[in-house]
Amino acid sequence: MTRQKFASVWEAIEDTPNLAASLKARSDLMVSLQEHLKKSSLRQAAAAKLLGVTQPRISDLMRGRIDLFSMEALVDMLTAAGLRVEITLKRAA
Repeated sequence: MTRQKFASVWEAIEDTPNLAASLKARSDLMVSLQEHLKKSSLRQAAAAKLLGVTQPRISDLMRGRIDLFSMEALVDMLTAAGLRVEITLKRAA
């Protein structure tokens, strides 16, 4: 059996580089938002009110349900949390 090396877990589990890149970006946004909410010590209901979503949506976020969140939804919630989102592009290796 040949061993393959991947730059990220997303490349290992997705069929195309496009899907892997999208999941990596969404994952980075999601982790940043999770960390921000944990540091703020807000209860889920208060976090939901702040971000303009429902409490079950915050529960999904905190459980890492990446499949339920678009990039746009994550950017909207990060912005509502008072964070600024910046995108950095790099040439692929």
